[in-house]
Amino acid sequence: MTDWSVVFLGVIAVAVTVMACVQVGVIVYGARLARRVDQMASQIDREIKPLLTNLNKVGEEAARAAQLAATQVERVDRLFADVAMRVDDTAQSLQAALIAPAREGFALLSGVRAAFAALREIRSTSAPARSARHDDEVALFIG
Repeated sequence: MTDWSVVFLGVIAVAVTVMACVQVGVIVYGARLARRVDQMASQIDREIKPLLTNLNKVGEEAARAAQLAATQVERVDRLFADVAMRVDDTAQSLQAALIAPAREGFALLSGVRAAFAALREIRSTSAPARSARHDDEVALFIG
């Protein structure tokens, strides 16, 4: 072996040692990086989990509020339908209670008017005869 071959062999040994050290450094750095990423993931998980829980509760409360609002709207709708039906029934009852007697009263009034008209007609047709008879009696009166 010559001196140059020992030098080249030393250069190769140093290069292999440097490459091994670099690879060990990359592996150690990768392990540390993986551990940091794992710590960050668990920290994010710890910080976001309550937020997600709160968002889930807010969503449930919103759904519950929407359901209660829908129930209230249905109640109000039934209430207005019931009120409208009662108002209609009341109007029909008032109409039956007021219109029918009013018609009967108008019919009775028309009957009374017809009776008075008939009496007036009888009086007007018999009044000239009576007044002529009365004049005849006055003419015969001596005194």
